[in-house]
Amino acid sequence: MERLSGLDASFLYLESPEQLMHVCAVLVLDTSTLSEGYDFVSLRDKIATRVAGLPMFNRKLRRVPLGLDHPVWVTDKHFDIERHVHRLAVPAPGGEKELTEVVGHLAGLPLDRSRPLWEMWVLEGLADGHIVMLLKAHHATVDGVSGANLIAHLCSLAPEAEPVEPVPAEEVPERTPSYRELAARGAAATAARPFSLVKMIAPTARIAAGAFARARRGEAMAAPLLAPRTSFNGNITGHRSIALAEFDLDDVRAVKNAVPGATVNDVVLTVTGGALRRYLNDRDELPEASLMAVVPVSVHGESRHERGTNKISTMFTRLGTDIEDPVDRLAQLSVTNSNAKEHHRAIPADTLQDWAKFAAPRTFALGVRMVSGMRLAEGGPVIHNLIVSNVPGPPVPLYFLGARIEGLYPLGPIFHGAGLNVTVMSLSGRMYVGIIGCRESVPRPGALAESFPKELEELKTAVLG
Repeated sequence: MERLSGLDASFLYLESPEQLMHVCAVLVLDTSTLSEGYDFVSLRDKIATRVAGLPMFNRKLRRVPLGLDHPVWVTDKHFDIERHVHRLAVPAPGGEKELTEVVGHLAGLPLDRSRPLWEMWVLEGLADGHIVMLLKAHHATVDGVSGANLIAHLCSLAPEAEPVEPVPAEEVPERTPSYRELAARGAAATAARPFSLVKMIAPTARIAAGAFARARRGEAMAAPLLAPRTSFNGNITGHRSIALAEFDLDDVRAVKNAVPGATVNDVVLTVTGGALRRYLNDRDELPEASLMAVVPVSVHGESRHERGTNKISTMFTRLGTDIEDPVDRLAQLSVTNSNAKEHHRAIPADTLQDWAKFAAPRTFALGVRMVSGMRLAEGGPVIHNLIVSNVPGPPVPLYFLGARIEGLYPLGPIFHGAGLNVTVMSLSGRMYVGIIGCRESVPRPGALAESFPKELEELKTAVLG
């Protein structure tokens, strides 16, 4: 038995039929590297062997009576691989349009909370002969780093090699806590909560004072609640639209190396800002002020907490959508991102995790229902416009159970008020962009995806000539 951390549990409490809190990865697989050829049943059996005994694949939720404390993970004694690995044929002619429509539909389906919170869909019938593996996992059980590790458990550096991260030999705990034990633990945690809250007040006050001082010096990260409104900043539905893009990592590095002080992330954010500028301009809704993004930041190497899967913090940054020239945009982002990073470093890594442990399921659920039912995201200040995440991956080719990965596109969650998520992941010299939005407010995400390579080429030409 393992109790969820407050941050992990928060993703459960935030979930609703419209606001789904799972993350996805679209893996394009070349099955020609499989020594025995592709067969769905064989692939499913291999997955079953790899995940056996691995807690993140075999644990499910158990609620604490009366919601006195966060839920706990317990072993699923009735685990059945056939309830987690499925197959589906992409409609003819099996192109990218048909693929993204199927992925969008599957991404809009909630995970079954009575089972371990993950599933895989093998998509067949693609025109190019590849298959696609769609991996879904709830954010309560993975973040960016642990999600990459989850994929690594199923991948290797050569078709017949062992996985990059070998499956540990540990046994999954079999004991399931009793109702009385969970209630007692929950009551004790509830009684201790006010004392923990008091301890948080002074450190938080110091953080706020430091942020105010930085803002007066013009060295703070962008402030929330000041983002301009766009068509994807309102209430969302449970429908999802998907688009995929890719570009060369060497081009990003060439631009970065030619601009003193710039980083790979600066270039990625500059290209993202330019792509969004094109997208909104074509729709005649480009705001005068720059869009603001939330950028998740991993604190796995800095956190003092051993328990919990999600070890992240967040950074607010402007994307320079108000700047037409890509070189000027990169220069501006280089400075503002540097300030934002310094500001972020001044905030203890565990601040978000420390406050999240006070998350109450009823309070969160009521808040989500109010935002949705009263359509609060449709008016008032916009906290931020979208989420942009950049996850570094391995610089070498990977093989998913023997099939070479030809593309790895991550897809994050979207929220009421911010119905667009852009996540970038690198793999073997390429950068793969996964775009997911609310279908009603982002009906044509392909137009945004097409702008990414165009923006990078324009920036590269402007910088390198």
